[in-house]
Amino acid sequence: MPGDHELAETRLPQVGGRFLVVQTTTDSRAEAVELARAAVEARLAACAQVSGPVASTYWWEGTVERAEEWLLTLKLPASGYQALADFITGSHSYDEPEIVATPIVAGSEAFLSWIEEETRRP
Repeated sequence: MPGDHELAETRLPQVGGRFLVVQTTTDSRAEAVELARAAVEARLAACAQVSGPVASTYWWEGTVERAEEWLLTLKLPASGYQALADFITGSHSYDEPEIVATPIVAGSEAFLSWIEEETRRP
């Protein structure tokens, strides 16, 4: 595949999508911080970052809208995606929250092991 050679040259362990970065947006920093805390506390994600504000432009109910939003990024094993998606859907204030997952194709072995360890339920 194009790009595989360049990835192999990074000397990072290739993990083939065993881990994900999941993102969603909220209309307030407070909501993003609370979702981050609750997801990590429930071990649905090993860590979460809140960034923003970001300027969002999107279609909603037939018109183009613009809003200031906060970006929530979470890291987890791919096997935990559905539980996290269900949590976001049930906890989010939006009718249709953004839930987008991107596979982590390579990363430091220590960090990825940490993600796995911290999302294990006791």
